[in-house]
Amino acid sequence: MKKKKKRKVILVFFIILFLLLIFSIYYYFIYLGNDIPISVDTKKLTVYNEDSNKRPIAVMIDNNVENDEQVGLQDAYLTYEIIVEGGLTRIMAIYKDVDTSVIGPVRSSRHYFLDYALENDAIYAHYGWSTYAENDIKALGVDNINGLYDDAFYRDQSIAAPHNVFTSIDNLYLKAKELGYDITSNNYENLNFVTDKINLAKVDKNNNCEDENCDLEGFELNEVVIPYSRSEFRSYTYDKEHQYYLRYMNGIAHTDRDSKEQYHYKNIIIMRVNNNTIDSYGRQDLDTVSSGSGYYITNGYLMPITWEKDSRNSKTIYSYSNGEEIEVNDGNTFIQIMPSDYDIETN
Repeated sequence: MKKKKKRKVILVFFIILFLLLIFSIYYYFIYLGNDIPISVDTKKLTVYNEDSNKRPIAVMIDNNVENDEQVGLQDAYLTYEIIVEGGLTRIMAIYKDVDTSVIGPVRSSRHYFLDYALENDAIYAHYGWSTYAENDIKALGVDNINGLYDDAFYRDQSIAAPHNVFTSIDNLYLKAKELGYDITSNNYENLNFVTDKINLAKVDKNNNCEDENCDLEGFELNEVVIPYSRSEFRSYTYDKEHQYYLRYMNGIAHTDRDSKEQYHYKNIIIMRVNNNTIDSYGRQDLDTVSSGSGYYITNGYLMPITWEKDSRNSKTIYSYSNGEEIEVNDGNTFIQIMPSDYDIETN
């Protein structure tokens, strides 16, 4: 009995000692250790997973359809729109760290889109190609998935061709693996995304300075119109409640076919780029390897910027008028590459 009692006393002693130790550690860090740095998780981007090295996939999207016939575009973290023949436009949507099940309709490649797929180190998905694009894809060694030869796409027979080709992220990655392409990347980062809120409110409409950076000439923006040709223009209006821009095509809301949701974007970057017609079909060429002017729009404000691209696979650098590279708000971004002989209209 005495041995059992002794063991019980020893056990109680160690329990009390353990609790005192825990209390001492707690007291030290809470009350005495305020000057000791404690590691905490830093902010993470929501536009894509920074810890993932999944390689992006760029998909060519048909834009010669009605405003409610495209699907899956909202999941793209980065989207480009550029002029093609006939004054029309085509879209390239870039996806990373998503599993979008339906994307389309998918259309053929145009060679200058390659410059922007390359700068994002993206696998390039398309259905067919122009002769110029075919030659450049082969010459530049672009990792591409072509619906003419690769079974990563399908046709919806209820929709008239050629506007009925669709795909999915899973289909594209499976085909990329089959073709032997790298599906990871350490060179996909293109825009300078930051987690802290970017404020472009440098001056108000009356040119009254709001801080020391008045030379940047930012101003409030509720609506912008972006003309591509006499028949095609895009516009955005600012939704103050959600702090993003709602997208319109030719003045009509641009909505997703399946979700019925209007497409919306946190950031809009506008590039004014020289273009010219190069054949009897009206196909275009763009001075992508060059420099020019443009605009950065986010959180209800617009800022004039410049852009510069040194080679077809180098990254485009966007800068404020004072030479500083722009920081881009955490969120999906639409890059409108418009003909330089037009300019935007603002409200």
